[in-house]
Amino acid sequence: MTREEPLHSFKKNERLLRREEFLRVSREGWRVAGRHFIVIRLPRSNSPAKIGITASRKVGGAVVRNHIKRLVRECYRLNKKWFQSADYSIIARSSAAHLDLGGVCNDLVRTLRQFKAEHG
Repeated sequence: MTREEPLHSFKKNERLLRREEFLRVSREGWRVAGRHFIVIRLPRSNSPAKIGITASRKVGGAVVRNHIKRLVRECYRLNKKWFQSADYSIIARSSAAHLDLGGVCNDLVRTLRQFKAEHG
């Protein structure tokens, strides 16, 4: 009997982990600014999407920053179809501090649609 992969997972191979990965995406990727998040996308060839989340101290204290990152991860799990084969760096703006899960997902999906319209 084979183990089925959970539908809403977020595995280690789907994350940007090292500083070099974040810098490469930032340097070479396309940038689109949403209302609450800046999303930088660097296309990849036939591999799963990788995301990295950044929330600076301008956003709030550690509790607020970690809460935003949890919400972005959950939004990714629920909306993987919008994240195409690419590396994504998601940067939270200070206005993201007061969002709930619905607000985070709405802004990220709107920004990803904007990517599709501008960059195909």
